[in-house]
Amino acid sequence: MRLPAVLASHRSERWTWAAAAALLLLAGCATAGRGGPDVSAFMRPGVSLELARERARTLSDVRYALSLDVTHVDTARGRVAVSFDRRPGAGDLVVDFRGLELDSVAANGAPVDDHTWAEGHVRIPARHLRAGANTVAFRFASRIAPAGASVIRYEDPSDDARYLYTLLVPADANQLFPSFDQPDLKGRFRVEIVAQPEWSVLANGPLAAVDTLAPGRVAWRFAETEPISTYLAAFAAGPWRRWESAPAGGRPITLYARRTVARDVDADTLLRSNRDALEWLERYFGIPFPFAKYDMLLAPAFPFGGMEHVGAVFYNENTFVFREPPTLNERLSRKATTYHEVAHQWFGDLVTMRWFDDLWLKEGFSTYMAAKMQDELDPGSEAWKTFYLRNKPVAYGTDVTEGTVPVWQDLPNLDLAKGNYGPIVYNKAPSILKQLEFLVGEDAFREGLRIFLRRHAYANATWEDLLRAVEEASGTSLEAFGAQYILRAGMPVVETALDVDGGRIERLALVQRPARALPGDRGGWWPGRVRVRLGYRDRPDSVLSVAFTGDTTVVAAAAGLPAPDWVWANEGDYGYGLFLLDPRSAEHVLRHVGETGDGLLRAMLWGALWDLVREARLDPAVYLALTLRELPRERDEQIAGTLLGRGAAALTRYLPDAEAARLLPEWERMLLARAGNDSLSYGLRKAALDTYLAVARTPEARGVMREYLAGTRRFAGEPLRPPSRWAAVAQLLAVGDPAADSLYAAEAARDTTPEAARRAFVAGAARPDPAAKAEYFRRYLRDASLNEEWVTASLGAFNDPAHARLTLPHLRPALEELEWIRDNRRIFFLPRWIGAFLGGQTEPAALAEVDAFLSAHPELPLDVRRKVLQARDELERTVRIRGQS
Repeated sequence: MRLPAVLASHRSERWTWAAAAALLLLAGCATAGRGGPDVSAFMRPGVSLELARERARTLSDVRYALSLDVTHVDTARGRVAVSFDRRPGAGDLVVDFRGLELDSVAANGAPVDDHTWAEGHVRIPARHLRAGANTVAFRFASRIAPAGASVIRYEDPSDDARYLYTLLVPADANQLFPSFDQPDLKGRFRVEIVAQPEWSVLANGPLAAVDTLAPGRVAWRFAETEPISTYLAAFAAGPWRRWESAPAGGRPITLYARRTVARDVDADTLLRSNRDALEWLERYFGIPFPFAKYDMLLAPAFPFGGMEHVGAVFYNENTFVFREPPTLNERLSRKATTYHEVAHQWFGDLVTMRWFDDLWLKEGFSTYMAAKMQDELDPGSEAWKTFYLRNKPVAYGTDVTEGTVPVWQDLPNLDLAKGNYGPIVYNKAPSILKQLEFLVGEDAFREGLRIFLRRHAYANATWEDLLRAVEEASGTSLEAFGAQYILRAGMPVVETALDVDGGRIERLALVQRPARALPGDRGGWWPGRVRVRLGYRDRPDSVLSVAFTGDTTVVAAAAGLPAPDWVWANEGDYGYGLFLLDPRSAEHVLRHVGETGDGLLRAMLWGALWDLVREARLDPAVYLALTLRELPRERDEQIAGTLLGRGAAALTRYLPDAEAARLLPEWERMLLARAGNDSLSYGLRKAALDTYLAVARTPEARGVMREYLAGTRRFAGEPLRPPSRWAAVAQLLAVGDPAADSLYAAEAARDTTPEAARRAFVAGAARPDPAAKAEYFRRYLRDASLNEEWVTASLGAFNDPAHARLTLPHLRPALEELEWIRDNRRIFFLPRWIGAFLGGQTEPAALAEVDAFLSAHPELPLDVRRKVLQARDELERTVRIRGQS
């Protein structure tokens, strides 16, 4: 991360902060001819691709010396000296900075009084610079705030302690300090943080020294890092509790968390899973951990699941600290996030994408490597079933929409990089990597990754570099793979065409078509390999390997085999596409899905049936009835949790109100019976309870929830704990139970945990009251003290589908704020905001409102429009399915 400090000389092995600061006072400067291009066009908001290319062409060997004083509540004051080599003939220097104040600028020891600071950039005339080594130094101030700042402030309501941490991805480093804020100008960082004496501080580099400057002020100084991109720099400061583990090889791992949650932190497990991931990746890549140390921080109110800062990974405290006994899904989710962020230390941190158009290079690979790690480190966990459930439905749900984008996403300016984050990068990308490994073979894939990492270590690369390395290792041409899976938007729908004659297969073919006609589509068919299962009731199944050869691929090996009872064209989940069951196969699967023994196959067949619901080919009432029939015997926690979620969606979104009301009592009874079934695992029971507390609304169910809160009804032999208690309160508020307000007040007084204030805020968003909704909406956008994570956590309660008519008046205002949100909130906030406000609607009037907004705003930025179109697809499906039911 960056913090202000001043570097004496980028060539010096030894330096002091006093000597660095003296640079600001030294006189004399070498001049150079202006030369180079006119940089006036670069002085516009954001970091343009043209500016980034020009700087990458003319600058090298970048180093930052940063010193930041964070002892003030709202403002960080600092110094930064940026040293670099500059090519002869380069023009004026453009440095990025969007902070509060720029107090002074110096170049090579002399003040620069004719600098320009405008549109988020500082322009230093070329006459102050020279060919070769240069140092520019700045004094500045930046904002510290609960939201909208690069330094996030969290005030612990339990003990009033203050915690700070940075979040600079994708291009917010320049909001904190002057820098070359682009991923392909990696720099070495020396950092000094001036903080309160009772605080601990961590940063990217190892701690070098701690010095007392004056009463109430201590300087934490960190050793210089390896070359890293600016978005990967980080620090955190506060009265953290620390745990340390020394893994094999002597590399320490240190865990930091808030002191008020320390008793709930499973430190040994967290340290062990991070250590195991580091050691596994060292073996797999054949490259030792590439940085000097490894810390992990559980950050309160963190808006992401995790962030892979070099040597200082930040995790979301709320999902890493279990306040109730964790379910299998919760444990797997935490471990998957851990594996993902540790994998980033190689894929993302050691080798970084050259530009954020290749964001998938780091995100997709980290997710895929996390699955491979889980498969080996956690035997019996059915890692590829988890991979399917967590990635494929989400990827498909976006890739079928009009708003989908290619895996490689054109990006003219880093200001737009937030729009590149989403399911295509996080879920489609790892899915096509699974196809790539199946295509070239496991050994060649691994060797290709090793070539790629060795070749571009501590530097940057593109997707072409990756495929070139895998081609080199495998001898397989990947030109078509890159064109169709990386550069082409959208996905194939794959259906089976089966001709039978005399009880034998005459012809079996796989037929591809694009899921949607998209403007500018390159056309063509998607290459790759899949495995096709021919399923039989009275004989063993046959599984055939098939390579796609065109829009229609004939499965030659199937000819002459007995006619199957059903066909599944994506056995093992190696293919990427929407594989739809033909009517004969769908009928068989509807009857026998629960009998499928293999977990991955059963999960995929359930998914195929759900795809038919979403394609309006299967009545959601039929799917819900099937779920009610099969759930009692389903013992797989991940599949059961998925079925509960889809059943709830069918009930609350896809079924017309009258039909949903008819089926709701049976659904509630099934959930309550499952939650109280002592023969089931804790995770199965807890998933049923969580679903019950989210959807129950009949008078009988409201009485049950009041019993839970009163303690007269228990779960797993104990009274409900605060997370579940607040879920019950929120649901009672949502359904307008007469006792809800008093129960809310009682719970607020009862809950003394560190999360009490957040839980109360989230639950309060469920009130079905126009004034309450209006006040929440106002605070979402205008309350600068409100943390972003609190907002996103409450959006679901605010937009309860049962409140659709109540929240419809807020839909258009929510859409009108999208550009402001994109520019002022973190990367995942915008899609969550859009998804929640559109996801809470089920009627044609809401769809018409969205379409009217899009029609009225033809100038809406393309990245924002695409996010709206992605969410609109689900609303349109909901309206269509409800209309047909």
